[in-house]
Amino acid sequence: MIEITHWDEFLRRYYDKRISEAVLSGKKSLEISYRDIFKFDSDSAKRLIDEPEDVLREIKEALSRYVIPVDAELQKFHIRITEVDNKKLIRDIRSEDIGKFIAVEGLVRKVTEVRPRLVEASFLCEKCGEKIKIEQIGSKLITPQKCSNEFCNSTKFRLLSEESRFVDSQRIRIQESPEDLKGGEQPQMIDVTLEDDLSGIVAPGDKIVVNGILRAYPREGRQAKSNVFDIYIEGNSIEIKEQEFEDLEITREDYEKIMELAKDPDICERIINSIAPSIYGYREIKEAIALQLFSGVPKILPDGSRIRGDIHILLVGDPGIAKSQLLRYVVQLAPRGIYTSGKSSTSAGLTATAVRDEFGEGRWTLEAGALVLADKGIAAVDEIDKMSPEDRSALHEAMEQQSYHPSFEIVLADGTKRKIGELVDELFERFPERIAEGVNCEILRADGLDLELLSTDFKEVFRLRADRISRHVAPESFVRIRYSNGAEILVTPEHPVFVIEDGNISTVEAKDVKKGTTAPGFDELKEEFTELRIENVEILPNDGELRAEWVYDVTVEPTHNFISHGLVLHNTVSVAKAGITATLKTRCSLLAAANPKSGRFDPHEMIATQINMPPTLLSRFDLIFPMMDTPSKELDERIARHILSVHYAGELDAIKRNFVGSRIREKDVEEAMRIIQPPIEPSLLRKYIAYARRTIFPVLSEEARKRLEEYYVGLRRQAESGDAPIPITARQLEALIRLSEASARMRMSEVVEIEDVERVIRIMEGCLRKVGIDPETGRMDIDTITTGTTKSQRDRIKTIIEIIKELEGEGGARESDVLERAEELGIPKHRAAEIISNLIRNGEITTPRYGYLKLVTRY
Repeated sequence: MIEITHWDEFLRRYYDKRISEAVLSGKKSLEISYRDIFKFDSDSAKRLIDEPEDVLREIKEALSRYVIPVDAELQKFHIRITEVDNKKLIRDIRSEDIGKFIAVEGLVRKVTEVRPRLVEASFLCEKCGEKIKIEQIGSKLITPQKCSNEFCNSTKFRLLSEESRFVDSQRIRIQESPEDLKGGEQPQMIDVTLEDDLSGIVAPGDKIVVNGILRAYPREGRQAKSNVFDIYIEGNSIEIKEQEFEDLEITREDYEKIMELAKDPDICERIINSIAPSIYGYREIKEAIALQLFSGVPKILPDGSRIRGDIHILLVGDPGIAKSQLLRYVVQLAPRGIYTSGKSSTSAGLTATAVRDEFGEGRWTLEAGALVLADKGIAAVDEIDKMSPEDRSALHEAMEQQSYHPSFEIVLADGTKRKIGELVDELFERFPERIAEGVNCEILRADGLDLELLSTDFKEVFRLRADRISRHVAPESFVRIRYSNGAEILVTPEHPVFVIEDGNISTVEAKDVKKGTTAPGFDELKEEFTELRIENVEILPNDGELRAEWVYDVTVEPTHNFISHGLVLHNTVSVAKAGITATLKTRCSLLAAANPKSGRFDPHEMIATQINMPPTLLSRFDLIFPMMDTPSKELDERIARHILSVHYAGELDAIKRNFVGSRIREKDVEEAMRIIQPPIEPSLLRKYIAYARRTIFPVLSEEARKRLEEYYVGLRRQAESGDAPIPITARQLEALIRLSEASARMRMSEVVEIEDVERVIRIMEGCLRKVGIDPETGRMDIDTITTGTTKSQRDRIKTIIEIIKELEGEGGARESDVLERAEELGIPKHRAAEIISNLIRNGEITTPRYGYLKLVTRY
């Protein structure tokens, strides 16, 4: 009783007002700072660490008797302890910590769905009607051994869910933060159990401190329990540490410094020079990165669509020119900055992955990828040219559109044929409570629906139940593919299609499938696999008779395929399958780096064709900067002097810090460091950016709007002749607006002025003149980036096709004649030969016999 009186005094002295506030605001918990307990009684604080269960129970009992002026059931309140001093790195947790109250900081890597956990079960005896309540401890249901009625002793019971007590529960996995790791250390992880009001408050990517009791449980062996134990934290409280730019705390002193900076007429120069000062040069790139940090203004239109404010930048350059260092520096400036490599992404890839695994105990588990971890920050992706096709799709949001047209006929395992659109819509109407919202899609769990399809591992065919069905917002066009067995499919352009290449089964996007390609099939009568030929491929607009609002899919796990009409067809593999993607957003700016295809840039080739990325992804970047390592005596001397000065400063600092009695003075170190000292300290720059993003939402002035319009219309007018290439599209205009807004924010201005527009036009033109120029004509051609083919190249291709059409007879056109005719029309022989090779590779022309060319007939 002494201890409870002791805690009564603590609550009265420190938490009298907060208890009433917690009740009035509808909270279920009272947050108590460990520091308050330490101030009140250091022995009690130490006892909380060593005997957490006893101390938490005593505080709860004291709270339950507390008298406040409003009605409340304080006995049901949880006691949540925050700001715990006993902080541990995950790798430093030891056996002596078991049962202790600890605090662990880290990044949320995985979360399960929030689901009810039974804490007190009510059972009904089916013989006599006696009701028995049993407290549930652990993960397995505890049932009565026999009826408590001495005259009954029955062993048959029914769980009364409505009279049982449940609590929300969730399991999360956190990993060590990158800044806590040394050298090449791999981050270690620990699981955390959360209950009631702690459930569902964190998402993958959040940086948090978990306070709780360290628990241990024996590993499950095949035959007996192991004597080696695993550990987890029974979560008591969560503190969300990582802040977005907009949430960064700014003190009165910070505000005064920010306002002082904003008055500086050279503020833009100071900000640009504060980005990676240890890296010499690249002023234009640093200027673009500065704009990226400030971001444009995101807008939500009346129809619900969103115009992004995020600015995406791609750096493509020769090896050894500081691309990676730039990326790493920028990540340090953003509160939520994540650095990853395209060739070493985790299993979650760049977005996220959802699986049912042992971690979630059968529940869906969502694991964060780099873009999610960088939500509302900057994701720096190095070697983006080496990333997997799945991650590439995730980057330009193709996953939402890998589906079938509603008219596609699907054959179920029992032979029933249904149009996929009608089937899915019907099930959505029957089970509305199962529908989960995804990204531009809706998903319905198919467990219990007995929806069976034939599937395969390409060794044998078997029945599998559908795991989920979905419908996605339809794209602007479809691809119709006809096979040699007469079957046709109508799919979205990014839909994966099985093909056979060099004897191996692989997938290509529907829009890239070529006529004449071999594909796997299944002869249901002979019950054997066959090879089919793709006879025709055509792209059709989402219009007229084909007009569709939704496209559909049926997903089969784990094969991700089904057999229909003798075809082996792929289905969507999307994160949305878990139905928990609604909480995950990838609203981040992307700063990516890539190497040229052949390692170094070839000055004689178009830069855009040397970037190993599809045009669909390349065109998503607002700015693309080629970084060439071109020898120049004057520039090389300046770079060498800068690098040597940086190293000299570091050497002086190392001597001063490590050798007592060193003759190196502090003044000497400061003088040497001046070359790499940013004009604005990184911590203050972060707050300046945060304040601008939080409070400044610039509007285009009349002059700025007029200048942007003149620039856009002026460039577009160059293409009016029909023969001229298109130099710019609406996508670049939107990028110019975003960049102009970011420039105004950098000046802390509510209005986008003409100087902002001129700045971004200069940057944009600099990029386009390096990447978007047709080397043969010297004219700006945006198709260089968006399609990978310039207007002059398209004209030459058209000319070659016309020549073949003109010269071909029954057996085709002689290749030597085609090359000669092309040369007469101004196309060099080596260029004409390249075009012919590409046309053969793309299935546009065939070689019926050696030395002859024939156009492929289009149906």
